[in-house]
Amino acid sequence: MNGFGYFRPGSVQEAVEAFSAHPGAYYLAGGTNLVDLLKLGVERPTALIDVGRLPLDTIEELPDGSLRVGATVRNSDLAADPRVRDRYPALSQALLAGASGQLRNAATTGGNLLQRTRCPYFQDLDKPCNKREPGSGCGARDGVHRDHAVLGYSEHCIATHPSDLAVALAALDAQVELYSPDGTRRLPVADFYRLPGEHPERDTWIRRGELITGVLLPAATAGVPSAYRKARDRASYAFALASVAVVLRVADGVVDQVAVAFGGLAHRPWRARHTELALLGAPASPAAFEGAVALELAHAEPLRDNAYKVPLARNLALDVLGRLAPAPAGV
Repeated sequence: MNGFGYFRPGSVQEAVEAFSAHPGAYYLAGGTNLVDLLKLGVERPTALIDVGRLPLDTIEELPDGSLRVGATVRNSDLAADPRVRDRYPALSQALLAGASGQLRNAATTGGNLLQRTRCPYFQDLDKPCNKREPGSGCGARDGVHRDHAVLGYSEHCIATHPSDLAVALAALDAQVELYSPDGTRRLPVADFYRLPGEHPERDTWIRRGELITGVLLPAATAGVPSAYRKARDRASYAFALASVAVVLRVADGVVDQVAVAFGGLAHRPWRARHTELALLGAPASPAAFEGAVALELAHAEPLRDNAYKVPLARNLALDVLGRLAPAPAGV
């Protein structure tokens, strides 16, 4: 075990100041991912800044009808909140699909968004991994990559992002709230994550020292029908082979509002913009759904062992779209 400092700040400002004062520091909340990486030797912080007890653990309703979720709200509490279950069902469903009950009781909203990939090459110090050690190579490309990306990857990294929560938030047009000494800024969840490119070690667009203080669930998607579905190797706790979150509102048989985000296919939650553009204003019909989903997945470039992900993702999306669409009159 490598030695490191431990600090428990009393405010958000103190947390950011402590982080800035200790190069190599990490923020710690629930620790459900970071502690595992410490044990493996993947992460070696010089200091841990414990933000788990900061007053960021409430869900607040804002005047415009949006919800602000504090960064340290536990996954189990967020999934069970009646406002989330009623207005943003895809979010509750994604959280309940995301982990065991014990982990949901510990994991936080902000920590969930920042969890690292579960690629075995990333977690094994004896294997090459550009995400863990830039320039060492990507062992998964010619190795075991059944669970890896089919969209948006690069020659440097083919890992996928593991969060179920992030996929639902991306479809719901949620925003991440970030605090730093320069002030507070917000980024759409769909734009918060980077594609690997030449720098797969950088997972997000978060700036050094910034602290996630909350997530904003917008009023624009509140109450709009939504759902999340995930395919995995076993029904109990497991990461997604593919998943999809859909927001769909239909008026007079025509798609009036739509958002589709895939999980398990890329380095980040993948907003299916081609699908959304094709569906907006189109009939809410099986044929329209099938054609629109095919437009997005036509951009997939599967590797040797993960081509199955493309039809799997297609079938998940078509199932959820079909379930959310109202039945034609007289049926």
